[in-house]
Amino acid sequence: MLFIDAENAIYGKLSTYVAKQLLNGEEVTIVNASKVAVTGSKDFVLQKFLERRNRGSFRKGPFYPRTADAILRRSIGDMLPKKTTRGKEALKRCFVYSEFPEALKGKDFVKIDKAENDKVSRFVTLSQVARVLGGKVSE
Repeated sequence: MLFIDAENAIYGKLSTYVAKQLLNGEEVTIVNASKVAVTGSKDFVLQKFLERRNRGSFRKGPFYPRTADAILRRSIGDMLPKKTTRGKEALKRCFVYSEFPEALKGKDFVKIDKAENDKVSRFVTLSQVARVLGGKVSE
């Protein structure tokens, strides 16, 4: 069982690392998903997420998530072979929380060094993206 603190981690690099761990049979729990950094200029990143949300029809989809934890879980799922049993089972082993839940106090959380954000500027957090998409954001 792997516990990951996603604070100040890069969105794509974290997603690829977690997807690989899930395919290897690990059970992964991620906390602080609302503090994950999406690199790029603020206008560009928010425009891309809005385009994804507005694509398609509100009746038929595709339906894009609006909360930080669901956005991160979907990006991890998009990196898995979801049409196979192996990919479906792997995604069931992934648990994502936007904040730090009380039930997980006392667990040893790791930060992924490969996914650490060292940029001072030009990034947006997933909580800011969720706010623009219309999702509930707790501050």
